[in-house]
Amino acid sequence: MKILMVLTSHDQLGDTGEKTGFWLEEFTSPYYAFIDAGAEVTLASPQGGQPPLDPKSDTPEGQTDSTNRFHDDADAQKALANTKPLAQIDPEQFDALFFPGGHGPLWDLAEDTDVIALIQAMLKVQKPVAAVCHGPAVFRRAQDAAGEPVVKGIRVTGFSNSEEEAVGLTDVVPFSVEDMLQELGGDYRKGADWESHVETANLLITGQNPASSAATAQALLARLDA
Repeated sequence: MKILMVLTSHDQLGDTGEKTGFWLEEFTSPYYAFIDAGAEVTLASPQGGQPPLDPKSDTPEGQTDSTNRFHDDADAQKALANTKPLAQIDPEQFDALFFPGGHGPLWDLAEDTDVIALIQAMLKVQKPVAAVCHGPAVFRRAQDAAGEPVVKGIRVTGFSNSEEEAVGLTDVVPFSVEDMLQELGGDYRKGADWESHVETANLLITGQNPASSAATAQALLARLDA
């Protein structure tokens, strides 16, 4: 079982002057879920190398069992520091695809041609694609064989408008994940703010927020075992 995790390379939070990137919990929880299930995990990003970590996700109060495990795991830290450039990735080598969130993906992964090609190649051969929180931004440009959005008519979730408003970034982000999924014809569902909510439909598995990270990973593993 080989799983590819794709992280953002974008580190600027719009024009605020603040840093962004990937959200630590949304990487570590799925990463260890996959590792503990015996999967071979490969990490990639548009630029390769060390992806930027959103500093707000690595505060003392934000630590979890998986983030603490990561901070004590030299091998995982080395793997993260040496992500492969997306242009070098062959989708045929992987059984599934996973996108952690953080605000970074809104700027780069959502528009990246390698990401779009990767998603479309995986879905074409019936391999599942999962994304959590802002990760579902990657479906913005992805299309099926008929040229329709891959989320059209599919139950999906992602960071909600109310959650974006709660973190004060509604007017900073380039687009709303919730609105984008609905505009593409996705059947957007959500749970309560900050509580775990996952949608599994066909080959797409999506999680709403950071609290959904572990459950999204487990849903992907269940799909692979089906």
